[in-house]
Amino acid sequence: MPTDKVSELVKNRERLKLGGGPERAARQHSGGKLTARERVTLLLDRDSFQEAGLFAKHNGKFFGMGDKDLPADGVVTGRGRIAGRPVHVASQDFTVAGGSAGEVHANKIADTMKAAMRTGTPFMFINDSGGARVQEGVSSLAGYARIFHQNVMLSGLVPQISLICGPCAGGAAYSPALTDFIIQTRDGLIFITGPTVIKQVTGEIVSAQELGGVRAQMNKSGVVHFVAENDVHALEICKRLLGFLPSNNKEDPPRGEPDDSRMYEPRLNDIVPLEPKAGYDVRDVISLVVDRSDFLEVHAEFARNLVVGFGHIRGTTVGIVANQPKVLAGALDIDASDKGAGFVRFCNAFNIPLVTFVDIPGFLPGVTQEYGGIIRHGAKLLFAYSAATVPKITVILRKAYGGGYIAMCAKDLGADCTLAWPSAEIAVMGAEAAVEIVFHSELVDGEHAQSKRQDLIQDYRETFYTPYVAAGCRLVDDIIEPAQTRGYLADALDALSSKRDWRPAKKHGLIPL
Repeated sequence: MPTDKVSELVKNRERLKLGGGPERAARQHSGGKLTARERVTLLLDRDSFQEAGLFAKHNGKFFGMGDKDLPADGVVTGRGRIAGRPVHVASQDFTVAGGSAGEVHANKIADTMKAAMRTGTPFMFINDSGGARVQEGVSSLAGYARIFHQNVMLSGLVPQISLICGPCAGGAAYSPALTDFIIQTRDGLIFITGPTVIKQVTGEIVSAQELGGVRAQMNKSGVVHFVAENDVHALEICKRLLGFLPSNNKEDPPRGEPDDSRMYEPRLNDIVPLEPKAGYDVRDVISLVVDRSDFLEVHAEFARNLVVGFGHIRGTTVGIVANQPKVLAGALDIDASDKGAGFVRFCNAFNIPLVTFVDIPGFLPGVTQEYGGIIRHGAKLLFAYSAATVPKITVILRKAYGGGYIAMCAKDLGADCTLAWPSAEIAVMGAEAAVEIVFHSELVDGEHAQSKRQDLIQDYRETFYTPYVAAGCRLVDDIIEPAQTRGYLADALDALSSKRDWRPAKKHGLIPL
C-alpha cells in the first residue's frame, strides 16, 4: 500500500482522537473532569480497547450543521477488557458539541449495546452530555428511543452500569434509569427538567446541584447507587462492582479468592445487644461474615434502614440484605421496600445467592406511609423474594415481628435455609402491643393494672420471644451460636450451589408497580 495513504490514515485517526481539540480538553481538565477517551483508557485493561465508529459522521443538515466536523460524532464506542473479561463501552465526549446526542451518535451507542447482547458481555455507558442535539430535531429523540429500547433488551441479560461524569439531563436521564447501577460523581448532574424550566413552570428557585446532584439523587430520590469523588473514583467503583458480577445471565458470578479463616468468629457472640430497643450497626455483623471484611454496599445513603450490597463467603459471591437497627429501628418503609426489591431481583437475574439478616420490628407505621402506598411498595419485596429462585438463606439476629418478618424472606416465603441466633424474637408483634390487645379489658382500670401489665408482658416474652417456639414449628431450621454463622453460611451455600427450583410456565409475573 502506498506510504502516503497510510500516512493520511494515521493523521486522520490522530485528529479524530483529539475530539474537540486541546483547548476544550484543557477546559475539561480545569473542571476536574477527564476526557471521554481518558475515561475509557482508565476503565479498560491496557491496550485492550478496540474502537468502533471513529469515522462516523452526523446526518445534520440544518442550522449550519452540514459544515460542522464532529469527531466520532461526540461519542467513543467499542469493546475492551476489564481484568481480562470482555466488555462493551460507550463514552460521551463533551468536548464535541457538548456531547449532544444526534441520530448517528445514538445509533453508535445502540449498536454497541446490540454487540454486548450478541456476545453476552457487560455494557458500561459513561454519560457527559448536554442532551439531545436540537439542530437534528426529532431524529435525536428517535435516537434516544433506540437506546432506551436496547436498555430493556439488555435488562436481565447482561449487567448494565451507567456513570454520570457530567450533565445527563432531560430524556437522556432515562437510559441510566433503565440500567442496573448508576455511579455519579460529585460534579455530575442528572435530572429531567432543569432549574430554568422549573422556575418558569412552578416559580421555584433551585440550583442545578440541589436538583440533580448526588445529595438529591442518592439521598432523596434513590436514583443513584454509588457516589464517587471524581472520574477516577467512579471508574474504580465500576471495576470493583463488576468483580462481583457475572458477564451475563447464563454464567455464575466470578468466585473470589476463598477465605477459610474466621469460620468460628467469637466476636459475633456479643455484637447484638439483648435489649430489644438498643441500636447497633448491622454492617459490623456483615463485615465479620464476609471474606476479608470486604463488603461493597449499594445505595449506601438511600433508605438507610435497609443495607444491601455484595460480598464473598468462602469465595462465593453473595448479595446481602439486612435490616439496619440504628436507623428507624430497622423497620421497612416505602423506600427501603423498593431498595430491597430491586436488589433482590437483580441478584436473582444474575445467579447471585441471597443472604438475609433480620432484625425488624415490622413495617413503619404512619399516615404518610399509608398514603404513599406502603402496602403496594411492601408487596414488591414480598414478590421479589418469592419469585427469586437463587439460593436464599435467612439469619434472624434479634427482632422478627409481624409482616416485616415475612417480608425479610421467611421460611414460607421461599427461604432454603432459615437460621436463628439465641437472641431471636419471632412473634406477631412486640410484647407490649400484644398484651394491650389480648388483655385490654383486664388492664383498663384497677389498682394493680400497671403491675399486672408488666407481669403479662414478661409472660408473653418468655412464652413467645424465643427461637425455640419457631424451631418447634419448623419455621427455623436451626438455632446456632452466632460465632458459627460464617462457617454455617459457607457450608449452606456450597450445599445449595446445585439448587433447582421449579416454577409454573408463564410469560412473567406481575410485580406490584
